[in-house]
Amino acid sequence: MFLSIFDIFKIGVGPSSSHTMGPMVAAGRFLNQLLEHGIKAHSLGASLHGSLAFTGKGHQSDFATIMGLAGFAPESFDADVGRATYAEIARTGEIHPAGHTAYLFDPETSVRFDFDRVLEGHANGMVLYAYDAIGTVLFEETYYSIGGGFVKTSAELASATVQDPDQGAVPYPFKTADQMVHMAANSGKSISEMKWANEMATLEAKQLSDGIARIWEVMNTCIEAGLKTDGILPGGLYVKRRAKGIHESLRREQGRNFAAPHIINDWMSCYAMAVNEQNAAGAQVVTAPTNGAAGVIPATLRYYLDHVPNASMSKIPEFLLTAAAIGGLIKTNASISGAEVGCQGEVGSASAMAAAGLCAVLGGTVTQIENAAEIALEHHLGMTCDPIKGLVQAPCIERNGLGAIKAVSAASLALRGDGKHLVSLDACVETMRQTGRDMDTKYKETSQGGLAVNIPEC
Repeated sequence: MFLSIFDIFKIGVGPSSSHTMGPMVAAGRFLNQLLEHGIKAHSLGASLHGSLAFTGKGHQSDFATIMGLAGFAPESFDADVGRATYAEIARTGEIHPAGHTAYLFDPETSVRFDFDRVLEGHANGMVLYAYDAIGTVLFEETYYSIGGGFVKTSAELASATVQDPDQGAVPYPFKTADQMVHMAANSGKSISEMKWANEMATLEAKQLSDGIARIWEVMNTCIEAGLKTDGILPGGLYVKRRAKGIHESLRREQGRNFAAPHIINDWMSCYAMAVNEQNAAGAQVVTAPTNGAAGVIPATLRYYLDHVPNASMSKIPEFLLTAAAIGGLIKTNASISGAEVGCQGEVGSASAMAAAGLCAVLGGTVTQIENAAEIALEHHLGMTCDPIKGLVQAPCIERNGLGAIKAVSAASLALRGDGKHLVSLDACVETMRQTGRDMDTKYKETSQGGLAVNIPEC
């Protein structure tokens, strides 16, 4: 299975790629299935299971499901229009997606949080239903939101576990980091050049370059919006936005003749926190590779552009293509889902991707880039996902800042070496997979352990 850069970096909405974007995408797919099968339903419903149930309220999974059933998609979602549509559905008791007749739907009762039944395929499971006039199920489909906005039906998930991914459609079909390194050596190409060639198997050059430019545009716009916005984040934790104040403080200090070297960490944290504060508020973000980890890669790239001497905007595609290649390896061989492997799969993966991208644009060799990704991921191994009150706020926002700092450190350490190292990226990814498998469910985005249960006032 070839994962495009546009699979890894999706433009969507906060606060969660798996818990917000995923349900919205699943609901949209369900509408399409109703049309494809000619189902004449009277009403619609949904049940959320596992992590989608336990942290669904905090992640707005119910709202996202309703918006998907109303015909909205993450990449074009307008929050103001969405809220107005929700109010109309609540007032009329009907939901009317484009191309469909109206369905009976009560926002208060038609989406059910099922805390008792965890579906077998994945921790983020949901079932969508179409009923006739007397409440008999005419059609139902089970979906799994597997991280980063990716959604699979139960049949698709089962098929993926028994079929070997088809890598033959692209010129450089690397499925592991070891294969990637060897293909680069044999071809004389960099990781970004191989990734570009693979993308060109299905895209025109202008499509690809324009798409990459759009990814960075949305990322950077998100940073800028976060740096200009203050106030309290929604959800009931009363978390104060901090990026704007930190940025203003840093700007005031720029005129001084001397600043401690460690202040650069505050700049990186500030950029990352700006993105994740926007994400927590439900703004437009880019999965990188998830919403919960959306700040790491933009912050690292912004650090490069703003603070590294002789940095060039022309290097942005190289950074993002290299990062996407690493993200694809991690997703293929382990997971980027916090509900499946904890935050090591989200911020850990993002930090590895960012380290690889930065190492590449700083002139690193393929082996140094692989080493940078490995260092960053290795030092996130075992990280749990324990969002307080099920919100992507604490510890998530600050954690993105630290993920960016680790990425820069990992890239720098790798550049100091010759690319030879004890632990390979493949071994590290496999270790993450095993660690996630063994991790207790209460530490995997269910808010049943860790910080989520040790803050009494929450």
